[in-house]
Amino acid sequence: MPLSLPRVALGCMGFGSSRWRPWVLDERESLEILARALELGITFFDTANVYSTGRGERVLGRMLREAAARERVIVATKLYFPVGDGEWGLSAGNVRASCEASLKRLGVEAIDLLQIHLYDEKTPVEETMEALGGLVQDGKVRHLGACNLRAWQLAKMNFTARANGWPEFEAVQVHYNLLYREEERDLLPFCIDQGIAALPWSPLARGRLARPRDPLSTPRARADDVADQMYGEPRDKVLDVLAEVCDEYDIKPAHAAVAWLWTRPGVTTPLVGATRIEHIEDALAAAEITLPDALLRRLDDAYSTRPYMGLPETAANQTVLEPID
Repeated sequence: MPLSLPRVALGCMGFGSSRWRPWVLDERESLEILARALELGITFFDTANVYSTGRGERVLGRMLREAAARERVIVATKLYFPVGDGEWGLSAGNVRASCEASLKRLGVEAIDLLQIHLYDEKTPVEETMEALGGLVQDGKVRHLGACNLRAWQLAKMNFTARANGWPEFEAVQVHYNLLYREEERDLLPFCIDQGIAALPWSPLARGRLARPRDPLSTPRARADDVADQMYGEPRDKVLDVLAEVCDEYDIKPAHAAVAWLWTRPGVTTPLVGATRIEHIEDALAAAEITLPDALLRRLDDAYSTRPYMGLPETAANQTVLEPID
């Protein structure tokens, strides 16, 4: 059955343990936000094995069991990075071991969407794609996806799978928002041509687009060294124009920034992170609005080309916790 995705997904990096990153919610708060998201209509939850060193998967699985919600949601996770001192990369052994560990932490029999977190230059793509295909054949994974690939990398992996009769990546997570649009050059056109769902991550540019007049107004923003790697100093013409047009049209900046994504060719489902209920409510509200053409033109005109950027370096304030089962 082809992969069918809802309009909004909840990115779950913010759930697990504040010992991993200081802005992450601990288990009790995480369960409350996750359960409320389910009540509000979120049916797609995206996590990763590395989030809070495995605790992100475990807390998501606990919520699904307590809410008896497994059969009505899409559970997505990722592999590549080690959980604790484990193996890195996409070798066949690590693909299988990481999947088994995620299944155990999530407490599910199958993962709806298993994604590679990065491209592995040291492992032949044939080895990776055959191993991923084996997980699908065994019923442990229903669909495959990728994150943070260049167009040529995605093409190489999918065309290798196609040539061998193995399952292909049906979705790709892409860094894409009003402050970073470089994937319009080749990755998004490739996804459109191949019918691959594009799932933008960081749709609010680590919160900067939600607060364009004061992007560092929250404790997380002031502590988030990764945002500086990705976007530089919080001064950008896009932020100024976003603030102006939202004032003129009486639209909340967070709504405009997420709604803009659905005007872009190829975009299927933004992955919205949340550490407060309002973040989820904003994403759902954005799905209901239509942005005026004049507003869209002004936002387009404000953007200047940036250098290509891959996945940022590990946060300086991130701690690798003791592994969990």
